[in-house]
Amino acid sequence: MSDPIKIKLGSARTKLILGRPFLGALALRLPLMDATEWCSTTATDAKSFYYNRDYIDSLSIEQTQFMLAHDALHCALLHFARRRYREKHRWDIACDFAVNSLLINDGLKPPPNVLYLKEYDGLTAEEIYPLIDDQLDQEPMDQHVYDRDFNADSSNQTSDSDSDERDICKQQQSGTHQAAEKKQKPSSDTRKVKGGNDKNTAAEQNMMEQKTVLPPLLKEEEKQDLAIQWQQRMAGAAQAAIQAGKLGGGIARIVDHLLQPQLPWRMLLARYMSAVARDDYSFTRPTSRREQGGAIYPSLRSSQINLMVIVDSSGSIVDDEINNFFSEINAIKGQIRARITLHACDAKMADGGPWVYEAWEEIIMPGNIKGGGGTDFRPAIEWANRCDQPPDLLVYFTDAQGHFPAIEPSWPVIWLVKGKSPVPWGQRIQLN
Repeated sequence: MSDPIKIKLGSARTKLILGRPFLGALALRLPLMDATEWCSTTATDAKSFYYNRDYIDSLSIEQTQFMLAHDALHCALLHFARRRYREKHRWDIACDFAVNSLLINDGLKPPPNVLYLKEYDGLTAEEIYPLIDDQLDQEPMDQHVYDRDFNADSSNQTSDSDSDERDICKQQQSGTHQAAEKKQKPSSDTRKVKGGNDKNTAAEQNMMEQKTVLPPLLKEEEKQDLAIQWQQRMAGAAQAAIQAGKLGGGIARIVDHLLQPQLPWRMLLARYMSAVARDDYSFTRPTSRREQGGAIYPSLRSSQINLMVIVDSSGSIVDDEINNFFSEINAIKGQIRARITLHACDAKMADGGPWVYEAWEEIIMPGNIKGGGGTDFRPAIEWANRCDQPPDLLVYFTDAQGHFPAIEPSWPVIWLVKGKSPVPWGQRIQLN
């Protein structure tokens, strides 16, 4: 007989593919695995979609679509590889808030008790993580079985301690005693052997025991390989959805953010600063006749560049980030002989500026800069235009959330941006 739960999951996935091809293409990458013995709702290990039959049976088709898309987005957004030093329980909650926000705003119908707060709309899991102290008593709506907390043993083998720890994690995530009760019930896949014998064979008993073991944890090499695979899958799914005209705004923004080139901002900044350095060959006659000889050969001449640096003092940029930025500027400017003119601006130019540093002087953030107001980039650009000598390059350190001039200046501008906000012109470099 056909399995009604698998038919329901297949139907939900098909509707997801037709209605939301981006999410459907991602969900199609996760094989459907019956895990009723250990899974209380749904789960993923970044390789498969695990489900509890009773839970799926309790959902509508629309809610089933939500859960399929939910676990697929955990994988596509690389939540299994981005936790780093963060505590697992809080990270899992932050990931659920981030994913659910995208799906709800895309019009999907969530199941009951979904983790969602409107104030988290548009935020990534990393941005939500420090904001969720009040929600630590809540549980993720699915199980993230690709990971464990750092206080556990780092081996990837299924030991007794592994099983105990995973059982505890499972009980915590279920929020009820349903999982423990279901372990005592026979699996719905268990069939009577032919001839009316109610006893399972040794092979069937062994299969039932293996079902209670969670998938093995991902090793670091696996995480790296899976991260590359999921980025490629997400890029392909996004391209197909864009061609079909069915990629939602919120999801489109996060996809664009994750798929943009991931070169370190320091490398990009050094590349653009070096590009404007005026190193060129000169055919000017030497002043000394002794050096002249019978022919004139080109010689390399370097001119000092005029670099302007504007710091957004509206309060969105913290001191540590500014110090890291200045350290990098100091390391680069000595190599290309850059004269730095520093200023700060929120809604207006800071008092006491500008501050000028020669190539051999270390840049230190002045302590008398006062800011914290709104953000407006027009005063800084207008000030740079009024200067006697226009900049060879202007670097603006900001979160890009403010008013931009309508007309792009004639000299190049680099926006070193913290966050995901776009810029209307100039070269944007992602800071974080």
